[in-house]
Amino acid sequence: MREVIATCLMLSLAACGSGSQAPAPANNQKIAVRSAEQDALHNLDTMNRDIGLKRAIQDSGMPCKRVTKSGYVQEYNTLSMWTASCADKRDWAIFVGPDGSAQVRPCQDLAQLKLPACVIAADPTGRTSRAQQGHPVQQSS
Repeated sequence: MREVIATCLMLSLAACGSGSQAPAPANNQKIAVRSAEQDALHNLDTMNRDIGLKRAIQDSGMPCKRVTKSGYVQEYNTLSMWTASCADKRDWAIFVGPDGSAQVRPCQDLAQLKLPACVIAADPTGRTSRAQQGHPVQQSS
């Protein structure tokens, strides 16, 4: 009797896996999953994004009186990477975690730390790469 139950159980488990499955991403691309806190930063207008990034920089103990340029860089592991340039000519990388926490690093240190460069990502809508004055930020290739 145990053999019959075991056989039925194995057949039913095998049948569960035979249905259609979602296709894997093409070319082994990773699927980016962001939290509501990370998405909120993407949805801010330029002024409010600059204020949020300035506060993250200041809360980390770094100086920044005014953000003159900011933009989204890329996803890095589970962190959304942003960059901000301050009026004092300092450039910062801000890594925003899924819990809303932020880690700030000087852009000049990123190569040594083997982290992505502070280059604002190209965005055809211009939403994440606008300067404070409303002019597009120059993209580097």
